[in-house]
Amino acid sequence: MKFKKLSKEQLLISFDRLTRFKYTKEKYFRVFSDIILSNLIEPVYKKSDLLNMSASDVTNIAEEIINVSLMEIQPSTALKSQDDMAVNSVLKDYENYVYKNDIETQYYLNNKISYNKFLPLIDESCPINLRWLKALMLSDNISDINSLKKLRQDKGFKYPVEKVLLVEGITEEILLPAFAKYLGFDFYKEGIQIIAAGGKNQVVKMYYKLTEELNIPIFVLLDKDAENNIKQITPKLRKNDKIHLVSCGEFEDLLPKSLIIKTLNNELSNFASVTEMDFDASLSSAENLEYIFKTKGLHEFKKAEFAKLVRECITDDSDISSEIASIIMEIGL
Repeated sequence: MKFKKLSKEQLLISFDRLTRFKYTKEKYFRVFSDIILSNLIEPVYKKSDLLNMSASDVTNIAEEIINVSLMEIQPSTALKSQDDMAVNSVLKDYENYVYKNDIETQYYLNNKISYNKFLPLIDESCPINLRWLKALMLSDNISDINSLKKLRQDKGFKYPVEKVLLVEGITEEILLPAFAKYLGFDFYKEGIQIIAAGGKNQVVKMYYKLTEELNIPIFVLLDKDAENNIKQITPKLRKNDKIHLVSCGEFEDLLPKSLIIKTLNNELSNFASVTEMDFDASLSSAENLEYIFKTKGLHEFKKAEFAKLVRECITDDSDISSEIASIIMEIGL
């Protein structure tokens, strides 16, 4: 077999993708096939060839390319034995804890990748999943899923993921972790993976997909107008899954008006101000914000940008409505 070695950048990308929150079979095949297609010189394989190849053979080829490439990295005195496969075992246990993995997928997880040689490439600028991987490599007491959970709670690495929070949009994705953290419930310490599906119809599609892939619970948060979508989800609702339907309008309507005004005035401080008189009770919060942004000389109203501004203004108990606090409490149950 003839191949070119992976660069450090390729190794970082590959290990990042292998440890992300994504269905095991999909991510391992994608990473391994990308490595083979981009770096293997002889023999030559097409994507269709790899799709017809056994998981064991795909793993063996990718594993050799990875391990030979890792030999180029200067060994660290902090590393364990080069033959130590403890991290591989921990990663396998984690993947099988979170995902519904079949027998074929176990061939991917039974790889002999020399993870410990990768440690020198991981620093504080790396994604949190790689920093978690580094902590696994340096730990002497990670032996089962409970020790993984303790590491997560101690360090706030988010992994192992314990629950998926499936929401409609970017506002919830940005603000719910911030509200929760203020209330003393840290999503990263508790292993909460939040996914913004991009609309209520996409939530249904995503929920169907996740129930086929995950062992862990799913908490679904939907806007008030999603009653029909709940009817689509209910027949597939698993025992430990939950649905919360927002009591009025959209998630933005749950934000206290005082918090919205505080955020706007913080942004408008140099040239204008907003009071409750600027809000039309017949309009939703998003509609009011679009109008205020337009009439007060602000840039175009964008939910993601405004949510980030709101996040920075969460400083007081009054900034969190009772329903948002209730949602966070439900997520934690």
